[in-house]
Amino acid sequence: MDLVSQHESHERHDADILRVDSCDDNAIDCSRLRIVYQVQQRFRYRYAVPICDLRQRLVVVPRPVHSSQRLLSHRLEVSQSRSRKRMRADRFGNIVCGISIAKVEEAVDFAVSLVAERLAGPGPHLEAATRQALNVYLRPSTLTQPDPPLRSAAAELARSGEKGLDVARAIGGWVYRRMGYVFDRTGVHTTASQALAAGQGVCQDYAHVMLALCRLVGIPARYVSGHLVGEGGTHAWVEVLWPVHSQAVEVLAWDPTHDRPTDLRYLTVAVGRDYRDVAPVSGTYRGTQPGWLSASRHVTVAQMERELAA
Repeated sequence: MDLVSQHESHERHDADILRVDSCDDNAIDCSRLRIVYQVQQRFRYRYAVPICDLRQRLVVVPRPVHSSQRLLSHRLEVSQSRSRKRMRADRFGNIVCGISIAKVEEAVDFAVSLVAERLAGPGPHLEAATRQALNVYLRPSTLTQPDPPLRSAAAELARSGEKGLDVARAIGGWVYRRMGYVFDRTGVHTTASQALAAGQGVCQDYAHVMLALCRLVGIPARYVSGHLVGEGGTHAWVEVLWPVHSQAVEVLAWDPTHDRPTDLRYLTVAVGRDYRDVAPVSGTYRGTQPGWLSASRHVTVAQMERELAA
């Protein structure tokens, strides 16, 4: 009998194995730079027996515009010629690609190639945001539900005396000190409370713990799925949304896995409440055996241009 199986999102976030190319914004006058990135990414699903009714969801193409980042071009190829593809924007403005394939005999490949640019400029990044939009990032999500240890940690951090965005930085540092980076000890269903109790995980776990704590102290924060320049798995970090007036926020992008603000090595793909909103690959199919996923990814800085002074 055929079973409906899920393609779990096992394209794991993995920060430690990334090889980061030289792109140090402390050594370069980044306020006068245009940076162009190229991304090559491939996913392959293999099956022991033929499967049918594949419904694949991919969140691998960056948002058209995000802060100073802009998508210039992209291409998504599917190895099965008889496939249907539909691109749409989700509630957060991410690009979601749905792919339907009636039957796969042995394997299916998804290849992504894209070019994006960033115009690095001085000063904080401000973004329009309504109170309703911010409330989405204040409420606990499925993977960031608080428990007593998280509530206790949030209360301790709230009493630290830090103000404004310094509270978020302090939370990021707290997570970095309390967690150890260990691969294959957590999974895509691991919650923030479970990761904190274990004291270990990968970048998505660090991000979930930071999100839970930010929301507990009343700071809106969203999960970011993206890339670091180099090779390896995808990466995850947090964007804190600090209200500056009724219709705008200052955005602080913070990587709790490395306890640092993001810089020119980071390329954003999607944002959401937690990992479940932005899982790079997920879906369902009908078959009698599970599938196996393999993935590769390479991100390079293709061009850096220094603007002439006015």
